[in-house]
Amino acid sequence: MLFIPKIMLLIGFASLAIAAGYAVLNALAVLIWRLPRRKLHTPSQPPVTVLKPLCGLEPDLYERLRSFCQQDYPQFEIVFGVRDQADPACSVAYQLVAEFPELPLKVVINPKLHGDNCKVSNLINMLPHATHDLLAISDSDTAVTREYLTTVTAPLLLDNLVGLVTCIYCGVPTRPIWSRLGAMYVNEWYMPSVVLAWLFGHQGYVSGQTMCLRRDTLAAIGGLEVLADYLADDYRLGELVRRSGRRIVLSPYLISGQHHEMSFDSVIRHELRWMRTLRTASPASFRGLFLTFSLPLAALGIAITARNSGSGIAWVLFSATLFARLILHFVHRLRGDRHFLADVWLIPARDLLICWVWCRSFFISSITWRGGDFDVDRHGVMHRRLGRPAPPRVDTLQL
Repeated sequence: MLFIPKIMLLIGFASLAIAAGYAVLNALAVLIWRLPRRKLHTPSQPPVTVLKPLCGLEPDLYERLRSFCQQDYPQFEIVFGVRDQADPACSVAYQLVAEFPELPLKVVINPKLHGDNCKVSNLINMLPHATHDLLAISDSDTAVTREYLTTVTAPLLLDNLVGLVTCIYCGVPTRPIWSRLGAMYVNEWYMPSVVLAWLFGHQGYVSGQTMCLRRDTLAAIGGLEVLADYLADDYRLGELVRRSGRRIVLSPYLISGQHHEMSFDSVIRHELRWMRTLRTASPASFRGLFLTFSLPLAALGIAITARNSGSGIAWVLFSATLFARLILHFVHRLRGDRHFLADVWLIPARDLLICWVWCRSFFISSITWRGGDFDVDRHGVMHRRLGRPAPPRVDTLQL
């Protein structure tokens, strides 16, 4: 009869130790990453083409695209790409073309599909209109400051063995509570995990918020066409760049990424897609991902051990976990314009929700993305579900 309680206590203390250890390491990694670093200076600044695939009128789209038009960089162009001339994003792109006549801004409208990943198809259609050999691919919800291009291109210009530069980002929510919950997923779990893994030498992370590379690197891996059916096109791109013998650099530049969710269902769909992506990228480690859910793991541990004679140690471990979790919550708010304490009450709900989404992801093989339903196989390849026909594969091009 004493064997079961001892086993439970062992599980409880192990949960607390793992939770506290991971949470503290995570918090330290984020704080270290935010330390000021020496800026890289390059002997020259060759021209850059920025590729901006667009789809729909996202909140603050004009302001975010405009930030790319205000770079302190000697020569650059921006290619905006949409698949439908009726897309309201077109009017925003044309507004910027009129506002910045001195900049080479291009709007490419081409519905041709090259695979089931419509974003990659959009990029494939845009690439022939890119003039320069240095390419910066960036999602439409990204906002940057004037030194963005200077910072993200520097590693490529200083080391020929660098094949790709990417960035972590801070999710900036719109007003709805669902957006705030979604941004907390990015800022307080996913990005800290990325930074911790990177500091320990893992270079598997690549984000569509910024993928800066040379045209010859893209050609060496087979072009964008090899990504056209992959759900995690950014992860796949990084994988192919590493296989080609080139390094990936995680830039110190912190991107601002708009996070907009209008409903609970929208949050769940979005995060299930992300979890499905993580499961595809690393199926073995994905099973142990619950060990990174520090606060729920610590709550389980303290519930088991609270009445034990060693509960003093248990409460110390739980307190360390809670303190580190609060650091992760507050650190990205230090320079923000939102109220410092506005979302503290959402922490328990956020951490329980991520546990539920992780569990749910084991029982799905499909995702919803941009209004389409797709099955995703174990290699991360997307297949449009039967009954949801793909848009027509046509070759018309308008400029």
